[in-house]
This record gives sequence, C-alpha cells and structure tokens, in this order.
Amino acid sequence: MTRFIFITGGVVSSLGKGLAAAALGALLQARGFTVRLRKLDPYLNVDPGTMSPYQHGEVYVTDDGAETDLDLGHYERFTGVTSRSSDSVSTGQIYSRIIARERRGDYLGATVQVIPHVTDAIKEFIRSDLVDEDFCICEIGGTVGDIESLPFLEAIRQLGNELGRSRSLFMHLTLLPYISSAGELKTKPTQHSVKELQSVGIQPDVLLCRSEYPIDKDARRKLALFCNLREDAVIQALDVDTIYAVPRAYHEEGMDAVVCRHFELETGAPDLTIWDRITDTVRHPDGEVTIGVVGKYTSLIDAYKSLAEALIHGGIANGVRVNVNWLDAEIFEQEGHLQQLEGVHGILVPGGFGERGTEGKIAAARFARERKVPYFGICLGMQMAVIEAARHLAGLEGAGSSEFGLPNPPIVGLMTEWTKENQVERRGADSDLGGTMRLGAYPAVLARGSKVHEIYGMGEIQERHRHRYEVNVNYKDELERVGLHFSGLSPDGELPEIVEVPGHPWFIGVQFHPELKSKPFAPHPLFTSFIRAAVEQSRLM
Repeated sequence: MTRFIFITGGVVSSLGKGLAAAALGALLQARGFTVRLRKLDPYLNVDPGTMSPYQHGEVYVTDDGAETDLDLGHYERFTGVTSRSSDSVSTGQIYSRIIARERRGDYLGATVQVIPHVTDAIKEFIRSDLVDEDFCICEIGGTVGDIESLPFLEAIRQLGNELGRSRSLFMHLTLLPYISSAGELKTKPTQHSVKELQSVGIQPDVLLCRSEYPIDKDARRKLALFCNLREDAVIQALDVDTIYAVPRAYHEEGMDAVVCRHFELETGAPDLTIWDRITDTVRHPDGEVTIGVVGKYTSLIDAYKSLAEALIHGGIANGVRVNVNWLDAEIFEQEGHLQQLEGVHGILVPGGFGERGTEGKIAAARFARERKVPYFGICLGMQMAVIEAARHLAGLEGAGSSEFGLPNPPIVGLMTEWTKENQVERRGADSDLGGTMRLGAYPAVLARGSKVHEIYGMGEIQERHRHRYEVNVNYKDELERVGLHFSGLSPDGELPEIVEVPGHPWFIGVQFHPELKSKPFAPHPLFTSFIRAAVEQSRLM
C-alpha cells in the first residue's frame, strides 16, 4: 500500500524542494523501495509550455507529451523513474477540469467551491495512476503563506487525515539565514514558517533546514522545541559542491532513517555506491574540456537545466570536467565576436523559440563546420545548421525558417500534420500556442553506417520532442548533394530527425531533446560521444 510524503517549502523560494524530493527518492530506492514523484504547481497556467524561460526555467517534457516543471527532470535524473503526465498538475489544470465538469452538469446543480470540489480534485490527482509503489513523494510548489498554494495545503491536510500517520509524512524545507554581524544562524524565520503551516492544520514531521553553516545543538534543540518535533527530525541541508552529493549528504544527516522510522520500516543501510562513484568522478576528473553553448536565454541557466546536467553526465562518462561558456547568440551577429569561440573544444546550439539571436546561431554553426570544431545542434540548433548549409554550401542565399517571416526558400517550415500513436495530429498557423507542438516520445530510423547509428548502436530510437517547426524534407536530396547527410528520419520518411556532416570530426544536429533522457548513472550516448569528441579536440589545440 503506497505511503505518501508531502514536501512543502517556507521562508523563501528556490530552496531546492525538487532536489530534496529527488534525493529522498534516490535514498528510498537505495533501501530497496519503489518510488513515484509528483509536482503540484500553484500557478494558474495550465502548464509551463507558454511561460517564458526567464520566469519558469526550462520546460521538461515527458514521454507521453506533457509539458511540465523542471523539477520532474530532477526526479528522473536521480531515480531513473520515467515521469508521466499524471505526475504534474497545476492550479490551471485543476480548475479547467472542475469547470468542464460543472459545464457537463456533473455536480448536479451543487454550488462549486474550493472545498470540497477543488480539494477533492487535487486529492484525486495525488492518488491517481499509481501501481502500488512503496512511496509517492509529492512536492508542493510555492512557499507556505502564498495565497495560491492554500488549496493544495488544505488538500494534503485532508489526505493526511484520511491516510493516517502510518501512510503519510509531512516534510518542510526552510532556510536558516546566517547574520554575519551577529555571527549566528537565525531560527526565527523557520519557526514562523512552521507556525504558518500549523495554522492550516499541518504539523511537519521532518524539518529540512538549508544553511550555509552547520546547525549547532542549541539551534537544533530550539527548532525541535518550538516547531513541535523530535530533535533528530531536524535535518541540516548544507550546501554541497555538486548536486549528486546530496543523497549521501542527506543520508549522513539521517533523513532516510527518520522517514523509515516514521513509517516503522526495518531495512538495511542503503547502497550508495553509485552516488559515491559519480561524485568521485565529478570531484577528481582526469582532465577538462570547454563547451561553448550559444543560446538565447544564457543569463538564466535554469532555462537550460537538463542541458547543463547532460553535459556534466557526458563528462562523467569520459572522466572529465566540463566547463561551459554560456554565450549569448546575439553577440555573434556583430563583427569580430566569433573569436570568442576560438578556445572552445565543442559548440552546442540548444533549442529555443523566436527570431532573436538566430543569425548568431547560424554563424556559430558555420564556424564549427568550417573550423572542424565538434558541433551539437539541438532542435532549433539543428534547424540553424541546416539553414547554414543551405546558404553556404547549396547557394540558397535566402534560405530561412517560416517561423521568422517569409524566406525563399523555406528550408524550415511549420508542421501541419504528423502521426502519433496511429492517429493524425493537425495544426495550423492560427492554432493555440499551448500544448499544440509535436510533444513527447517519437521514433526515428537511423541510417546504417552513419555516425549516429554507430553512437546509438541500434537502428531505431525513441526520443522526446518539443517543436512546431521542422526541416522541409523536400530539400533533402539537394542538401545531401553538397555534404549534409540526413541520417535519421521518422519511420514514414517524411520528417528529418537527425543531420550530420560526414568527414567532420563531430557535427550532428537533432530535432529532438536528448538532454531530457540523460542521467548521471546513464549518460545519454549523444552527450557521451560529443564530450569524447571535445576531449579529442582539446588534444589537438
């Protein structure tokens, strides 16, 4: 019978609830339990798909095509459990479902209210689509005290009562600020945060306290006394040098032991060998390489969270540290700035939307192709590489994407029809922006003898997509005549999935997002191969 752990946050945002949930999931797995992780977001957007990366960070996409919060990426990277659309919900989705039910007459004329209708819908989501996992860890987005999160807090309060203590646990993540002039950590913000939580009927069973300095016994005793829990349930969460050290750090502080004690579970010590091996590789690399990421949102690295982690995973697979130069694509639209790419060992152009910076990305792709620097183009990065080849190899000077105007020829155009699970999906230029892209896992067939066939070691792959524009397959033959090889296509041969440049040390563009499936204990083969090529490049420089 599934046990539920609810993780809330207080004092300030961005403390790392998602990472805490993921690390706890990894610890419980290391003790032999099965886990499922879920995120409840209090914003009114139906999903983060139309939100600016500057507001929300990256959009994480599941195999079944849900656009979700980036924390689901943490969940997958730490546990290896594939997330589904049923693992992410927002206030917008909850209200959309309730309003649809009311319009159908499902409530039989009743007045629709937050309690019980909204809270019942939230509880229904939390308990849905489970297959008797040992634990379901539910992260509640936002900060305790925010008006937006109140329905979620009320729902988990009710669910905690319904399940009883034998099947529910409340963990609260807070901040202990250090006042340098006083020379001490302050517990008062945490006390007030717990008081706020208690005011809505929730007593935390575990306090996870983020801090830059160790929590002494007096502070721990004070927190336990005023927050009404056991002293050993006050867990310090100190900063670490790599996020992959978090499971070991939390275990040494007793987090998983406290959780098991709460549920009266007897288990042996967790096997953390894999995490120790990962952190040892990160801390003691055999060398290092520098990758230039030429993107649009480089001032906020969370916009490329999975990408940044996948590069680290590629480094782990090759035993090297990956240093990333985050470069704004717009600077390469000006004379003289391409020299910033001179010292990098690999160039990566990630996905994105909108015209800003696209000419800079095309310039970076040309630099990589002509200078024989390893190049990895992802989604828009692949499209820019194809446009670059069309302009400078095939002589199609007006080549471009219809996303940005009316190019001649439109090498990249709006997808209007594709097949998903034996059903035809259709979109138009006037379709809604939200949820209308080619989303989720789709197959691709790899050409025998190609670089990607060698990298994957198989003829057909499944990768996650998030795009509405696609390279026009009608230009395939013309571009292949000038040296661009279409080495991956959809099974029907209509949608280009992968391009590469034969004879180049490493030049690959993919329409999908391989970073979404990379894990520290199972690095994605494309990132492993790309970093290996960067290592070779570093030896030539």
